[in-house]
Amino acid sequence: KMVNQSYTDGFILVGIFSHSQTDLVLFSAVMVVFTVALCGNVLLIFLIYMDPQLHTPMYFFLSQLSLMDLMLVCNIVPKMAANFLSGRKSISFVGCGIQIGLFVSLVGSEGLLLGLMAYDRYVAISHPLHYPILMNQKVRLQITGSSWAFGIIDGVIQMVAAMSLPYCGSRNVDHFFCEVPALLKLACVDTSLFDTLLFACCVFMLLLPFSIIVASYACILGTVLRMRSAQAWKKALATCSSHLTAVTLFYGAAMFIYLRPRCYQAPSHDKVASVFYTVLTPMLNPLIYSLRNREVMGALRKGLDHCRIGSQH
Repeated sequence: KMVNQSYTDGFILVGIFSHSQTDLVLFSAVMVVFTVALCGNVLLIFLIYMDPQLHTPMYFFLSQLSLMDLMLVCNIVPKMAANFLSGRKSISFVGCGIQIGLFVSLVGSEGLLLGLMAYDRYVAISHPLHYPILMNQKVRLQITGSSWAFGIIDGVIQMVAAMSLPYCGSRNVDHFFCEVPALLKLACVDTSLFDTLLFACCVFMLLLPFSIIVASYACILGTVLRMRSAQAWKKALATCSSHLTAVTLFYGAAMFIYLRPRCYQAPSHDKVASVFYTVLTPMLNPLIYSLRNREVMGALRKGLDHCRIGSQH
């Protein structure tokens, strides 16, 4: 009765860190990045919620993006840190399923939201006068709602499919968290059908938002090229550059992992790329959006002045 062994035993997460000197430095770096990601996203959500000037569609989407990033790092890093520090590398079968479900849902939702945010930038630049009408409360909720919904559906499909495969023999997952491609290597049945399903899900979840991004930026470019004043050029560029940076980071890593032919896939590459969008992108998103943004920095200064005045009383 080998097949159901995994239900009781769970899996072993091999991780990316051994206990060598360099890996201790690496681990510390990941923990610093994790802390910055945590604080940055909490702060951004708080500022957007508190400051009436930031109650615009773009910042509403940003607060949702920050929430996704926050959940993403908390889904993966604490478990990885606990395993590294305690020396135990196990994760329960249910824990593994939860990690897969959350991870796929959040990455899927974030990808879609980044895509739809490009449409928001297009409306802001190409139809500035109609922007408040075109991006009203209802549209905003539809955009974020559909991002979350599609992500969650994708997460549930992949979690159920991965958890229903029989696992026998080795239980060593060559990764620092439960990710579907790493888990599939341990299944003791032919997973080619599942691989195809996975690939189809990934193509849909990556290429749908990516095509929205390309179409939106093509329209934006058209609008910008028609602009006569250098001031308008600069403003349009400033609006788009932070979004484009976030998109490049996120989609670069995601496509590198999921859309390569099988024969080129080395687990070590996957682990490095995974670090990218499980820890680095969530840290960089708030930095990209806030430090290059006068409104957010203004809100931050106001908040700090408020605290200072409050502490003097």
